[in-house]
Amino acid sequence: MTDFVPRLREAGVGAPIAERLAEYGALLLEANQRTNLTGAKSPEALLPHLLDSLTLLPFVREPLVDVGSGGGLPALPLALATGIAVTLIEATAKKARFLERMLAHFDLRGEVLSTRAEVAGREAPYRDHFLSGTARAVASGTASAELLLPFIAPGGVALLQRGSMTPRERNALADAALVLGAELDRVLPVDGDRCIVLLRKTHPTPPRFPRRTGIPAGRPLCS
Repeated sequence: MTDFVPRLREAGVGAPIAERLAEYGALLLEANQRTNLTGAKSPEALLPHLLDSLTLLPFVREPLVDVGSGGGLPALPLALATGIAVTLIEATAKKARFLERMLAHFDLRGEVLSTRAEVAGREAPYRDHFLSGTARAVASGTASAELLLPFIAPGGVALLQRGSMTPRERNALADAALVLGAELDRVLPVDGDRCIVLLRKTHPTPPRFPRRTGIPAGRPLCS
């Protein structure tokens, strides 16, 4: 844990949040030795991912949903920093059990759904319900939008963390957002060639979305 705290503080993270993030980072790396939760294998490799998660802080609102949570990035750092309620969607059982342990360990409000987003996105308690949602390294931009937007309430925002986008990819994502009941609000550059895509939900997602398991990634909308 001590490896993380000075680096987080140097990056401008306040002391109480830095301590909690450092503890989470240490637990994630420890569990990663047994279960493949993240590609980062050291504090130095994981630190940029923790900081990248915090770039979403200005845009998250409660309740928050995270699709394809894996080891918990970005949703767990956001919950640790803000205390907001989170719903983590992760189909892999071992990863879901780790996420449940993290919610309990840090006494965070929320739940873990060990299922596919294509399934949970059709369930009434979760559909058109969340004021913000995140998806990181899940699929293509349009596929991520199809998996995430059914969860977002009208007036809420979906946040996609992406690498650099070509004009063609941006146009496809804008078109897909319209089909899914949203509009492309902004594309905000962050460090390097990465960006945050903000999709603002304008009306309920049509009932035929998300499509069946595997289809959003296999046949992306508007591509």
